[in-house]
Amino acid sequence: MRYALIGCGRVAPSHITAARNNNLHIAALCDTDPQPHLQLDDVPMFANYRDMLREVQPQLVAIATPSGLHAQMALDCLDAAAHVIIEKPMAMNLADAAKIAEKAQATGLVVGVNLQNRFNPAVQRLKQAMDTGRFGRIFNASMQLQWHRGDDYYNSAAWRGTHAQDGGVMMNQSIHGIDLLNWMMGADPVQVKAFRSTLVRNIEAEDLGLAVLSYPCGALASLQCSTLRYPAIQEQVLEFNGERGFVRLGGSCAQVIEAWRFDDNSPDEEARMCREFGQSPAHVYGHGHSLHYADVLRAIATGTQPLINAEEGMRALKIILAAYKDA
Repeated sequence: MRYALIGCGRVAPSHITAARNNNLHIAALCDTDPQPHLQLDDVPMFANYRDMLREVQPQLVAIATPSGLHAQMALDCLDAAAHVIIEKPMAMNLADAAKIAEKAQATGLVVGVNLQNRFNPAVQRLKQAMDTGRFGRIFNASMQLQWHRGDDYYNSAAWRGTHAQDGGVMMNQSIHGIDLLNWMMGADPVQVKAFRSTLVRNIEAEDLGLAVLSYPCGALASLQCSTLRYPAIQEQVLEFNGERGFVRLGGSCAQVIEAWRFDDNSPDEEARMCREFGQSPAHVYGHGHSLHYADVLRAIATGTQPLINAEEGMRALKIILAAYKDA
């Protein structure tokens, strides 16, 4: 399958590794920067993605550009009869996200939204415990993202931290954790109350955001999102507390099981789970890209939907936009 990548910045190597791990033919790269972070021998580099679509006619395109460009690029790729993998967020507003979902349905093409942390092994085990009812009734949950993003990060590109092209810590960095929390809850919240501030960084959007989500079952969940972590370490924590169980995932991207306690635990189950899922990945992107690509390719081959299709990609986006509106 002919594959192309639009956007050759920070996350591009993870996409190329995923493409290679899934035996895709890397037919083209595209970036407006004449010296992008990623260049491959014998792979043509385009500066204009529409030229690339016309000349290469890729069958699958991954979009890893500034967030404000995702929606139009995805629509153009679908118009060019290409399946699409879109980096998060899939769009900056729900109207554009809905257009992507509608066009994918109309064309029969597959859209996969890159919320790859759903494929973290620890997350998969937590989802299994949730779906098999080990928690019983869920009372409360929380997602804490405490990362450090300094001035050098935001100054590296003019689009970073802007409302139109990026959003703040809730839209950019925290969307993965918000997606995981909401996926585990099995329903969308009925109410979102939020606060956000820009305390330190010279950006339009927030570097600190807090929210409380109210779910149909009566459970409450809290979000604490910050790019001001001191010292400069990266930590993302998910906690779920129910009538018969409690689980805490930690590490840089909710990859590490730190607590695993259920009424029906076997004698050594918690120690075994913490040992088996005790290693944090080397970077905050985790190792889910290859599994996400494999799932998208499975959907293409079988004419079904991937785990994180356009509709699923919209769920966390709705929460973040509701938090922005309330704040």
